Amino acid sequence: MLGLIKKYWFLIGLFLVFSTTIFDVTGTVSGIGRWLTIHRGPDVVVILIFFFSGLILNADQIKLGLMDIECILITLVIIFIVAPIIAAVFSLGSLDTGIKIGLFLVAVMPTTLTSGVVMTGSAGGNIAHALVITIMANGLAIFTIPVSLPLLLNLIGGTTFVSIDKLAIMITLGLLVLLPLCIGLLIKFYGKSFVDQYTSKLHTWNQFLVLTIVWMAMSQARVTIINGVNRIGIIFIIVVIFHGTLLAAAGLFIRFFKLSRGSRESVLFVGGQKTLPLSVILQVSLFPQYGLALVVCVMHHLLVLVMDGYLVEKLKGD
Repeated sequence: MLGLIKKYWFLIGLFLVFSTTIFDVTGTVSGIGRWLTIHRGPDVVVILIFFFSGLILNADQIKLGLMDIECILITLVIIFIVAPIIAAVFSLGSLDTGIKIGLFLVAVMPTTLTSGVVMTGSAGGNIAHALVITIMANGLAIFTIPVSLPLLLNLIGGTTFVSIDKLAIMITLGLLVLLPLCIGLLIKFYGKSFVDQYTSKLHTWNQFLVLTIVWMAMSQARVTIINGVNRIGIIFIIVVIFHGTLLAAAGLFIRFFKLSRGSRESVLFVGGQKTLPLSVILQVSLFPQYGLALVVCVMHHLLVLVMDGYLVEKLKGD
């Protein structure tokens, strides 16, 4: 039993975060999470994750990550082309409009800033490669979302102008991702022998930080999830099939291009995971009347972490 807990502690942690936040009738757990969110808690967590990632990286990983152009392009295709196509196919079914919009929001998002990188490293992949794709995808998203989201909305007869503050996103990437990453790399350069002693612990701390991000996101969306509980079942099925299809597509790319260990992990985790904060911002600002869209975004984030967390453990044993 202890062995199973040690092996699957991240999945167990996700379950505990979800159940504790949602089923706490006093609202204390979600209240603390909302307070932290309002007071820049997610920003602090993201900074720590990329600071620790900088400490974990080494020169060889960085070189390989920057040179693997083929894998970078494949992952970007999955993020910006394959995911929207899968969402478009799903929209052909008789689903609630709010669910379709939520799925569209998820599909056009860039990769998540945190968990994709962390899980790539945990599964034995090249963290530097995952970081390169993450930064590129989030930079490209400010140009792709205003094009891809309206195209998808046309499938259900919607016409929405999407405006994104490009400068704000670039500043956010610089302050929350690049700056702490560079500081971590600098410390690693001058204190490599000392830092290397804590590499395994840094991986674990990053996974704990991902759980913290999930808790704060769940706290924000708790009321919406509870109000949409009658549709949770269908949303659960749709999200699982959607992400499963995306993973299958990534697997086909990996097999077709014969990607090796180190690269395939980025394609799976960075290519398949989507950022939650931006999707929530767009839902609240553009589609406030469709509460189910927010439920789809949050449920997708949670279930993807569960599915990919299981996949991490499988890949560790390869």
